Amino acid sequence: MITVSEKAKTRIIDLKKESNYTDDYFLRVGVESGGCSGLAYKLDFDNSVKDGDEVIDQNGVKLVTDKKSILYLFGTELDFTDGLNGKGFTFINPNASRTCSCGESFSV
Repeated sequence: MITVSEKAKTRIIDLKKESNYTDDYFLRVGVESGGCSGLAYKLDFDNSVKDGDEVIDQNGVKLVTDKKSILYLFGTELDFTDGLNGKGFTFINPNASRTCSCGESFSV
């Protein structure tokens, strides 16, 4: 299960509106090889669920992830920060044994 904070939920809804995405669009969350720690998070809006995708309705937000990524993301909270140290989505991932300083990549 992936959870979504209130701040992340608000920002996701705002981004969908700004981009004129209809209600059939959802947030695709994934993990791919890359980044300075080995694995990188990926976020995109999508409107096509693929075979084998996991669909998660969390805090009023529809998330979709592939089976491989859910193994790395299980128990993760998606948050959004707009503080002085940076602005953007952050992942609070209990499975990560190491993260890079920018928070965009991790290893397990």
